[in-house]
Amino acid sequence: MKGEAGSKLHDEKPKQEGHIWGSMRRTAFILGSGLLLLVAFWNSVTWHLQRFWGASGHFWQAQWERLLSTFEGKEWMLFMMGATQVPSLFFWSFNGLLLVVDTTGKPNFISRYRIQVGKNEPVDPVKLRQSIRTVLFNQFMISLPMMLVLYPIHKLWGDPCRRELPTFHWFLLELAIFTLIEEVMFYYSHRLLHHPTFYKKIHKKHHEWTAPIGVISLYAHPVEHVVSNMLPAIVGPLVMGSHLTSITMWFSLALIITTISHCGYHLPFLPSPEFHDYHHLKFNQCYGVLGVLDHLHGTDTIFKQTKAYERHILLLGFTPLSESIPDTPKKMQ
Repeated sequence: MKGEAGSKLHDEKPKQEGHIWGSMRRTAFILGSGLLLLVAFWNSVTWHLQRFWGASGHFWQAQWERLLSTFEGKEWMLFMMGATQVPSLFFWSFNGLLLVVDTTGKPNFISRYRIQVGKNEPVDPVKLRQSIRTVLFNQFMISLPMMLVLYPIHKLWGDPCRRELPTFHWFLLELAIFTLIEEVMFYYSHRLLHHPTFYKKIHKKHHEWTAPIGVISLYAHPVEHVVSNMLPAIVGPLVMGSHLTSITMWFSLALIITTISHCGYHLPFLPSPEFHDYHHLKFNQCYGVLGVLDHLHGTDTIFKQTKAYERHILLLGFTPLSESIPDTPKKMQ
């Protein structure tokens, strides 16, 4: 009997190894095929965008040179407009639309996508006015002087108002580097602000909103605004010696993304705000932007056990995820 059992185990071992190797080959084939398709798709998209960029390049170069001639000898004014005023215009245009929904609850086709149902319906007007005053203070009394001081420092690495515009592929590379730098700096500075030493005096102000709205993305203590809002976004362009056009697009994009993260609505075809919304709800989870460092440090483990995590996807339809993936009903006491 022992001999038969040993023979069976001996026969099963190669079968198991063959099964494992077969699974590994299939996995490698699937991953390899997916990677090739992704690269092909990415190359196709970038090729078409590069053609558009190249075709319109002469037009944009001419417009840029016209701006340079208009601000000749006053390039610092052009820099300030591009680095502060244009991104602020995008910020307030987007938040102006969201504030209509926050204060009136209308139109319904937007308010129905609210993440924390029953919160901010409508938003407290006194609390909102106080928050807007703080946001304006941060923008005009902190961000503006800070960028003015950084302009001569930026020029040491590369004149942001140089004549030649960046290429499309160079801008994509910059965007990737900016994003990675922001993720690292924001995660660790944000997590540091949650230390009891700093939370009560500095970061608690931002967390007054447990159900956030878009405009409070910049509602913060001045120290937090510099350390956690400004520096993670600024360091990338400084390191890369970026052109003003890259800086303008990056700052505008960063403000739009942080507004979406705080807006309180999981809208179709826009990045999911569930991750950061959950952070405002629970405080001790989801510190980053992309979620990569949260995964590495285990600061998203509780979030991953929730319905909010299931809803943390790009909504490609028009049915609110709060309806298709509702919260688990609370047990009756």
